Amino acid sequence: MNEQYLWDRSGEPDAEIERLEQTLAPLRYRHRRLEPRKWTAGLRWAAAAAVLIAAVALSQIAIPRSGTTAWRVGGHDVRSGQVLRTGGSGLSLESDAVGRVDLGPQSELRTATDHKLLLDRGELHAFIWAPPREFVVDTPSARTVDLGCEYTLNVDGAGNGIVRVKMGWVAFQFGDHESFIPAGAQCVTSKRHGPGIPFYQDAPDALRQGVAAFEEGDPEALGRVLQAARAVDGLTLWHLLTRVPRQDVGAVYDRFAALVPLPPEVTREAVELRDRHAIDLAWDALKLQNTDWWRGWERRW
Repeated sequence: MNEQYLWDRSGEPDAEIERLEQTLAPLRYRHRRLEPRKWTAGLRWAAAAAVLIAAVALSQIAIPRSGTTAWRVGGHDVRSGQVLRTGGSGLSLESDAVGRVDLGPQSELRTATDHKLLLDRGELHAFIWAPPREFVVDTPSARTVDLGCEYTLNVDGAGNGIVRVKMGWVAFQFGDHESFIPAGAQCVTSKRHGPGIPFYQDAPDALRQGVAAFEEGDPEALGRVLQAARAVDGLTLWHLLTRVPRQDVGAVYDRFAALVPLPPEVTREAVELRDRHAIDLAWDALKLQNTDWWRGWERRW
């Protein structure tokens, strides 16, 4: 047999090859031209299928499924973005890596990530064992940053809130307003002004009422706060140094310096100019926590 026949059918074929070809002839492929109508229908079907597949793929990209967080309620996983609402009784969220959060009655909370929750209204009690600065709770008027602590946070229907710290520290932050609240102190926050002036929970009534009036804009309230302040209330006066109008900074400094021993670098002139280094040294003089520690709390969550 001429082997070229097997490649391009040139040359003399072998008899056995001819008989095999005849036997398989009925199975030979026959090209059949589609009618225009059928061809058009086929194209439409293929195009529709392609569009459907593309739409499904796009929807999966544009609308990802919500994942679960590290939080659990009653043994059940909590999803990212899930809203938790309580009625007459509360509930508890637990995370092995973060801590425990008890949500009070008539509260509404949304989970964002393993380390971020959003309290829209109600009461939240947090006991956190995650490292400082890792856990935050956003409210309508401030971000509550855990600095290693136990605290209770309340938010009313208008979005205003108050935090009471039992152990450790909490930082309140909103825009360029920051408040640092140690154990035994509390601080309000409002949608109108953001974080307020912290004060100790055992502070004299005159100071507590004076702080509330000051934050409402009463020009006479500052004098009452300064007069009622004890040495420990240097916490409150320190926050006032950067919150009062410039013409009142000197008066706050004088009372602060009378209650808290200050290093020579902290002068009235430097504080009146809002010199950051002098204000940091004034904080360190309170002997609560060094500024090198709490200045590092800011980060992105």
